[in-house]
Amino acid sequence: MKDSFLDKLCCPVDKQEPKSEVFKRHENGDILEGLLTCPSCRRYYPIVYGVPIMTPDEYREKALEEPILKKWGLALENSEEKVFLLEQ
Repeated sequence: MKDSFLDKLCCPVDKQEPKSEVFKRHENGDILEGLLTCPSCRRYYPIVYGVPIMTPDEYREKALEEPILKKWGLALENSEEKVFLLEQ
């Protein structure tokens, strides 16, 4: 994913501009792995293989995303709610 594409993204829940954190880049500079976080609602959206995964909470699986977050040294909040928030 090109850095310029980040300017076109917004949080699907509240339409705020997400903050980005890049963990891995391709040799050409494209983003391969990273994390987008909404400063307003605190939801996170991973970037995997250059693709931002910005699906609504009800279509996401915590079990699939936890290994990715652990790889980056992050964890989900322990909550029974179907809301995807990172531990603070």
